Amino acid sequence: MNKLLMSLLLILSILLINLEPEVYAADLQAGQQVFSDNCSACHLGGNNVIMPEKTLKKIALEENSMNSIGAITTQVKNGKNAMPAFGGRLEDDDIENVANYVLSQSEQGW
Repeated sequence: MNKLLMSLLLILSILLINLEPEVYAADLQAGQQVFSDNCSACHLGGNNVIMPEKTLKKIALEENSMNSIGAITTQVKNGKNAMPAFGGRLEDDDIENVANYVLSQSEQGW
């Protein structure tokens, strides 16, 4: 019985190790299109025409604790200050893609 239990545990362990969760990469091209259609009027080139100090440049994102996909996604969904909420206007996938695009562009220096 002990050997059977050990064998089952070994098989289960091997199966669990080999199961990898599906990871979906963000679609940066789709994110670029969402940005162009919805964000570029105020944030062209990573700038901010309304609040010039709150750009989408890497240093500004870091200083404002907006340098993560989660923070950017929350901002896009809920809006803040002069930025409107896009949660009711954009699909979650679009918001995820644009957040990844913004972070990617900030890393590349826009």
